[in-house]
Amino acid sequence: MHTNKFIGLGATALRSNFTRLQLPYKLNFAITMRCQSRCLHCSIWQLKPTGELTIEEIREFAKKNNSFKWVELTGGEPFLRSDIVEIARAFKEESRKLYVLTMPTNSLCSNELVVSRLTEILKLGIPRVVMTLSLDGHREVHDRVRGVPGNFDRVMALARKFTEMKKEYPGFSFLFGYTINKFNEGQLIRTVNEVMKELPGTTANDFHINLAQNSSNYYHNENSQVKAASDDMVAELEQFLKMRRMQMEPMQLVEGAFLKNLLVFAKTGKQPMKSRSLEASLFLDSWGNIYPSIMWDKKIANVREVGFALGKVWSGREAEEVRSAIKRGEEPVQWTSCEAYQSIVGNVGSLL
Repeated sequence: MHTNKFIGLGATALRSNFTRLQLPYKLNFAITMRCQSRCLHCSIWQLKPTGELTIEEIREFAKKNNSFKWVELTGGEPFLRSDIVEIARAFKEESRKLYVLTMPTNSLCSNELVVSRLTEILKLGIPRVVMTLSLDGHREVHDRVRGVPGNFDRVMALARKFTEMKKEYPGFSFLFGYTINKFNEGQLIRTVNEVMKELPGTTANDFHINLAQNSSNYYHNENSQVKAASDDMVAELEQFLKMRRMQMEPMQLVEGAFLKNLLVFAKTGKQPMKSRSLEASLFLDSWGNIYPSIMWDKKIANVREVGFALGKVWSGREAEEVRSAIKRGEEPVQWTSCEAYQSIVGNVGSLL
């Protein structure tokens, strides 16, 4: 059963390169914009969100859009939603071909709460569940960049619990999510080495790397200088890539291709591969607004206004205008895992 779902995901991703899908197979969904972090490179935490989608509305959305094979529940801090298990359950029950669920956490909710809710999600039987533990530096740097004293130690404590959970749930894995930004330049390799000391058995392959970028509809940092200097980014990425080892596990192949192209992006400032925004995926914010991606503040519609069904939106005039703009090269230049993975999975050559 799980093999069939994995094959289904791969086949759909490949098909998206050659033909228009009737509906997206990947959903990037910010289930809340509430956040306890105080990040220097992101302004989500400054929002005071009200009127976010309710669990009843999310169930309705999941019921009317059951084509998802890959769902990312992000935030804000997703574990601040007390109904996160029910949100995961809604997509598991409605999208019968769902293969992978991905979620980040800043580790600032209590370990007991995260472990309890994650355990309930794992018991739903989704074939792959991948957690990302946000970690933007070694102890001193991470706590400063994230604005919360003791945050590094909370990440390490949760990582130890996740390590134990991996033994019980074979479909579960986790990574450390590191964002290179203006405020942690030059600290990546030291961070990796420090984590390897804290958690024996950790390798560079246990880290996912992003570059800080500006976004008005997601990070809400459009007026901030958050990017690290280009030469520093390139040097860090080149050194980090030398620390990684080749692995044939599918998700590691995708991650390796993402990082290889992240280096290209850092060097050139150009998008390495064709976007699959509004072809394979879309971004849904916590109020139900539909965007092509987390990086493009071009609202297509709101699910509350279209009866929660994506069909007419996906093939509607606004979506077609966005696709035409992408063909004309008018999409904001970006390379984030939320969108890049779809490009990679559907482009077999990029995995080599």
